[in-house]
Parts: sequence; C-alpha cells; structure tokens
Amino acid sequence: METKERLDVQTASRPPLEFDAEGFLVDPHSWTRSASKVIAKMDGIGALGPDHWAIIFYLREAYLSNGTLPPMSHVCRVSHLPKHAVRELFGGCREAWRTAGLPNPGEEAKSYMD
Repeated sequence: METKERLDVQTASRPPLEFDAEGFLVDPHSWTRSASKVIAKMDGIGALGPDHWAIIFYLREAYLSNGTLPPMSHVCRVSHLPKHAVRELFGGCREAWRTAGLPNPGEEAKSYMD
C-alpha cells in the first residue's frame, strides 16, 4: 500500500493535494501555481522567478503531452537558459519535477535525475 500525505494549499474549491511517500504529487491535474510555490518553499528553493516558471511550464507540458521526462539540457535549451540552469535554480532535476507538480516518474527515471 502506497503512503500518501496531504498538503493544504489555500484555494477556494480545491481539496488538499495528495503526495506519495517521496513527495511527488499524486494527481498532476490537481496542480496549481500556489502548489508550486508551497513545494518550492518546502524544498528550500525560495521564491519562483521567471526562469523557474519557464522550466515548470515546459516540464508540465512535456509530461502532460508525452508522458515522458525530457532531458534537462533540452529543457534549458528550449527555455533559453544555461545548460545547468535546472540544477542552479532548483537544486536538481528531482526538485524541478516535484515543484512542477508532476507524479513520481518511476525508479528508472529517478536514477537519471540524481
């Protein structure tokens, strides 16, 4: 049985967000910008600026369209950011994925995130 945690993000009509045992959002469709701000704060990322949002929106679009984790160098290139921007902005790929409100990508994908 999978362990889930709840996080209350103050929104008018949304239920609390559910996370798996590793802190990934269970349902990516329940994501909001507010959720990303709370996750970023919890992970010690701080305030999200335009470069953060460019990466977050690209990751979400790639996952929701293709169901895949794109190479981070590609994410940086299409976002017109330096090659290591994901690591510099989020601390790593896993944190960027979590902040984007995406579900656990699985063990194989996570091995590439470290």
